[in-house]
Amino acid sequence: MITQAFVLGAGLGTRLRPLTNDLPKPLIPIFQKPLITFALDHLCDLGVESFVINTHHLAAQFESLFPDESYAGRPLSLVHEPEILGTGGGIKNVEALLGDEPFIVYSGDLLTDFDLAPLIEEHFSARNDVTLALRKTKLGADVALEDCRVVDIEGKYGHSGEYDFANVSIWNAQIFPRILPGRNISFIPIIVDWIGGGGRIGGVVLDDGKWFNIGSRGEYLEVHRIIKEEGWKPDYVRDADWPNSVAADATIDPSARLTGFYSIGSSSRIDADVILENTILWPGAQIASRSRLRNCIVRSRRKAEGELSDTDI
Repeated sequence: MITQAFVLGAGLGTRLRPLTNDLPKPLIPIFQKPLITFALDHLCDLGVESFVINTHHLAAQFESLFPDESYAGRPLSLVHEPEILGTGGGIKNVEALLGDEPFIVYSGDLLTDFDLAPLIEEHFSARNDVTLALRKTKLGADVALEDCRVVDIEGKYGHSGEYDFANVSIWNAQIFPRILPGRNISFIPIIVDWIGGGGRIGGVVLDDGKWFNIGSRGEYLEVHRIIKEEGWKPDYVRDADWPNSVAADATIDPSARLTGFYSIGSSSRIDADVILENTILWPGAQIASRSRLRNCIVRSRRKAEGELSDTDI
């Protein structure tokens, strides 16, 4: 059983700009629910009892989301990185908090409902040092797997890859001596070297459920479409009112018309004769009278007016 998790929250979210000029990518709302809380809910469902989250970009917003350093009654530690350390450097940086017990690493910008139990079972039954969740995606196929053992990544040892890393992994504390402190480094080259040194690097293909790595505004809109049109809701999400298309304190003029997979954030205001189609409003957004918005994202406390399509405000 895994009881502690390191959730990666320190990325810059450059591919999602300008949305991430306002919010760290893990905090962007999905029908009013911050993206990172899906990861936390998934881990709670797995039995995780404590969390560590690293931060960098707009770190104060994580502090606002978790003001009492807890989530769902479980302790949560925020570790700020003044200089970004990457996934490997980030793991080393929280060594004192994770100690000697195995831990799970989960990307804070991942939205998935695949079953994590086979990953944990394989890690312990095979006595692995590291076990990676793998999946066939459209983003990459760099990982070579043979009999649940990762034998190569990016072809360093001459094996052709077939799978992508699915952004969840299990680690033993033996990783810590392999990373120099204060260094900005991905954990991928560390794993590649470990494979060459005889490390037990396992892999489990998790192709069940849905898996979203939201890296563009189009993918952000697409997630909302799938949730709305397909009625998708991960079993681990216990919020009875999620997905919530309209926040309770939003103000919408009766003459406004909303269609498609819209999401209206807290304290937003939509004036008379507005038409919104497939459009997302973040908290405090305002839409002027007689405006027409299609496939738009209006960031927090911004005002939109006129006829707009495929635009971020």
